Parts: sequence; C-alpha cells; structure tokens
Amino acid sequence: MPQDLFQYDKMVENALRGVVRDALTRAAQEGLRGAHHFYVGFATQMPGVMVPEYLRERYPAEMTIVLQHQFSDLEVDDDAFSVTLSFQKQLERLTVPFAAIRSFADPSVNFALEFAEPPVARDTAKLPAAIPGRPGPGEQGETETKPTGEVVSLDRFRKR
Repeated sequence: MPQDLFQYDKMVENALRGVVRDALTRAAQEGLRGAHHFYVGFATQMPGVMVPEYLRERYPAEMTIVLQHQFSDLEVDDDAFSVTLSFQKQLERLTVPFAAIRSFADPSVNFALEFAEPPVARDTAKLPAAIPGRPGPGEQGETETKPTGEVVSLDRFRKR
C-alpha cells in the first residue's frame, strides 16, 4: 500500500477544527441566536489549556463546557478560544487551544464532531498556571453528559 505523504487525515481534522473555530467566531461576533448552543469537550492536560486548578483536578482527562446563556467575553484567535463562565457563582476565565478539543456539538441542529484523541501532556510542570477557585457541581459551564446527535468520527475517513 502506498504511503500517504499528504497526511489527508490530518488535513481533514484541521478543516473540521476550522468549522469549530468559525462557529465560535460567529458566536463571539453575533451571539448565539435562536436555540443554538454549544458543547465543547476538551483535554484538560493539553499544553495551553488554562482552567482553574480545582477544575483540572475534578476533570483530570477531559471536561465539557456549555456555551449557552451564561458566558461572556468569548474571544477566538487562530489557535485557541477564551471564554468566561460561571462555576459555583464564581466567574472563571478558560482558554482552550483548538488542538485540545475532543468534541463539539450544537444539539439545536443535531450537529456534532468528534476528534481523534490528542496526546496528553507528559510534563505537567510546563502547563500554564491555573486560576485559583473552588469546586461546585451543577453550575453553567460544566457537565459530564455527552450531547445527543450524530457524531462524525474521523476514523471513517482514515485508511485501515
């Protein structure tokens, strides 16, 4: 079998991460209109992920945030997005590189993407400093449930 020198699987994944970037950019510029809302799952130990330490301890591998009613200051750049969310009635600023995103969904239109597992950061001493805070279950901005909808797995497009 010939070797894939173009790495099409990585091209497809980057293109789909671009869909997430575009959706978040539009939400930052226009707000979330209608019933649109986003579930964003990400690897908490990836380099560049900035979350309060209590959340990193509570979700050591992956965390899902909800962007719906109670979020502010959504900023999107080429490599990451930042948003302020409420956890136990305390506002916290999170920064998530697009490379750390594992899933993205907008249940209002039955749209979902799932990405290949990113490598976990081995040297946690190199992770950015966390924001101090206190844990609190059930607040806007965190959830352990997965959104419903059709998940498009990139494995379908990979050669086996």
